[in-house]
Amino acid sequence: MEEPSVAALLTDLQRLYREAERATETYDATAGRLKRQRAEVRRLDGQLVRARLSLHERRGALGRLARQQYQSSSGISPYVQLLLARDPQHALEQGHVIRQLALERAETVGRLVGGERRAGGLARAARAALDEQLTLAEQQKRDRDAVRERLREVEELLATLSTEQLAELAELERGEVAGKQREFITSGALSADRKPSGEGERALRQAVAQLGKPYEWGAEGPASFDCSGLTSQAWEEAGRPIPRTSQEQWARLPHIPLAELRPGDLVVYFPEATHVALYLGDGMVVQAPRPGAKVKVSPIAANPVLGAVRPDPDGEPLRRYTPPKLPADATAGPDGGYSLATEPTEPTKSTESAAPGGYAPASEPR
Repeated sequence: MEEPSVAALLTDLQRLYREAERATETYDATAGRLKRQRAEVRRLDGQLVRARLSLHERRGALGRLARQQYQSSSGISPYVQLLLARDPQHALEQGHVIRQLALERAETVGRLVGGERRAGGLARAARAALDEQLTLAEQQKRDRDAVRERLREVEELLATLSTEQLAELAELERGEVAGKQREFITSGALSADRKPSGEGERALRQAVAQLGKPYEWGAEGPASFDCSGLTSQAWEEAGRPIPRTSQEQWARLPHIPLAELRPGDLVVYFPEATHVALYLGDGMVVQAPRPGAKVKVSPIAANPVLGAVRPDPDGEPLRRYTPPKLPADATAGPDGGYSLATEPTEPTKSTESAAPGGYAPASEPR
């Protein structure tokens, strides 16, 4: 049987990377929903505790009012009391007190009934929220398993390759990226570099500070990142929280033309919006590529560009801006991206031989 060409191998790897990226986006989205649901369960539990304490206090108040009314009543009707009283005015005042106590008792009973209904409703809502949390937790496990399966497929393919094939793969990928970048720049899609907003500059500098850190799928710092973990963490540190996943960022943040890109904006990739990076300027981005890679600077056209979004559309450009200083090895490593990046736990023969080009088998997600 004829061995596949290096170009065919690269195509297979890129397909597996995209499938893994789609799986991790699903995982990240489920993880986000689970996080929000856990917060909702805690909120409802807190409300339920307060409602039950209030209910207990209202029952105590109702008991006290009942005792007061019993002690204030002689068992004779207010009309007879008025006829027999030596001091009619005192009898009228006493009757008023009794009526006031009865009114307060009725109001307290009403509040008690309302409190019981509210506590019952909160208890049902808390149970439903907990059930939803358990369902999401099971879904998260299934999503995690799907990611692991895709990563195993990448590992299995890489394990069949020789040192020479790995080197050829890396060289072929570099050539592809360079060609795409030339086409992208000469197309005129980008205009002259613009200045970032204050928040955009802070987000970009935060992302640049992560250069060289390892990638782990589902991670959002501070020790490791996936692609959208990097972008969401950078903008949160800048004071502008954004959605967690690249698909949510694409769906919920304002879109801008590529010609209006400024540093700090987000560049979204692939038709399903499964990869994202921060625009650095001069046709380059800061991104989290894939397993075996680290946070790095890449050409904007390293992956198929879907479009761009701006987390701070109301932000005014800075009058003065100095781009962040980059380390010498900022562009080292693979550029082709997807968001399931994780550092291998132990070096393997494939990992060591792939050092120049950056191909490495993915380790088991933690």
